[in-house]
Amino acid sequence: MNQEILKVAHFASELHKDQKRKYTGENYFFHPMAVAEMVEEYMEEKGFTNEDIEYAVKVALLHDTVEDTIATHEDIEENFGKDVAKGVWFLTKVPSFVGNRATRKKMCEARLATAPEIVKIIKTFDMMHNGYSIEEHDPKFFKLFKKETKSLLKAMGTEKIWKEKA
Repeated sequence: MNQEILKVAHFASELHKDQKRKYTGENYFFHPMAVAEMVEEYMEEKGFTNEDIEYAVKVALLHDTVEDTIATHEDIEENFGKDVAKGVWFLTKVPSFVGNRATRKKMCEARLATAPEIVKIIKTFDMMHNGYSIEEHDPKFFKLFKKETKSLLKAMGTEKIWKEKA
């Protein structure tokens, strides 16, 4: 791991240090690390440049920091630059005060439909990793999650990645 990625990993792990994953109780940072590893492996397989892979790993490691910690998009930009902050912005959920779940999901879907390809790849693996836990520990909710996931994959145009890797 290069120094810049280590810096990102340290930043994100510190922000998530007291958080636990729903269902499993494991350290929360396990999730962004797993997503980053999945994204890195996929992008290497597909022949992406080292620069694109490094960018994707940084964004994947940080993808939940703004929605789940005290970090702001400004903190991300200040520490890791505009491009990384913008990638995290695409992946940050619409706040709950904006509307009901269906409304918020549609807003996120519209945003992610316009995201760069790399961000769409990260989101696909984020959903995949979350889906493993949900399917195992909450089969009832998994039905809704699966429906929402199919809709988002279609909007992003990443159904092929899901079928290839799921």
